[in-house]
Amino acid sequence: MNQGRAWEKEYQNSKLVTKADGPQADTLRFLKFLKKDQKYKVEGKNILDLGCGTGRNANYLAEEGNSVIGIEISQTALALAKERAIELGVKVDYRLGDIGEPYDISDDSIDVVLDVTSSNALDEKGRAVYLSEVSRVMKKDGYFFVRALCKDGNKNVKNLLKDSPGREYDTYYMSDLDLYERVFSREDFIKIYGQYFKILSLEKKTSYPTVDGRIYKRDYWLAYLKSKK
Repeated sequence: MNQGRAWEKEYQNSKLVTKADGPQADTLRFLKFLKKDQKYKVEGKNILDLGCGTGRNANYLAEEGNSVIGIEISQTALALAKERAIELGVKVDYRLGDIGEPYDISDDSIDVVLDVTSSNALDEKGRAVYLSEVSRVMKKDGYFFVRALCKDGNKNVKNLLKDSPGREYDTYYMSDLDLYERVFSREDFIKIYGQYFKILSLEKKTSYPTVDGRIYKRDYWLAYLKSKK
């Protein structure tokens, strides 16, 4: 299930994503966790930003002295990411691609991986590839930040799953965005990601984005993971 067309449409006429150019607050919070709790400073590292969008996180991390690869399915988003990188005077290896397909990246070469609400658009086949590939490219002491959509306690999600079910487990179809999304219960997230990674922290966060003038409650899992190698 390739949703590249839906994301291209979204970046051309944004209803859900923002085109802000600064790093995302949740990413900064993760970096702070690494520095304070893990005594791990993200400088001079190899970073992989999955679904990098317009380069908010990738460009910031490059500014901090890291070597960054950004994979993005939308040509429009990628073009803006590259343009902003040039304006900032930083170098990022931006690649057009699907994060649910094999990565052209060497084994055990990546220190930190970011997935900020990107893999929720994958189908089960793509998710299996994504999990396996992230595990493969991460170093044995590598870290992984995932922000995933949360199912638990969200009435909007409950209604979407009932009224607009997708073709796979715990997915729904957002007709206004022409997009399928996967949501996770806490138990489900731990079961899936725990096969590949050690879960250091798993917290729930709520936000209230506006889509076409309507406010939606969206809950997320903020997961800090580490390689099991």
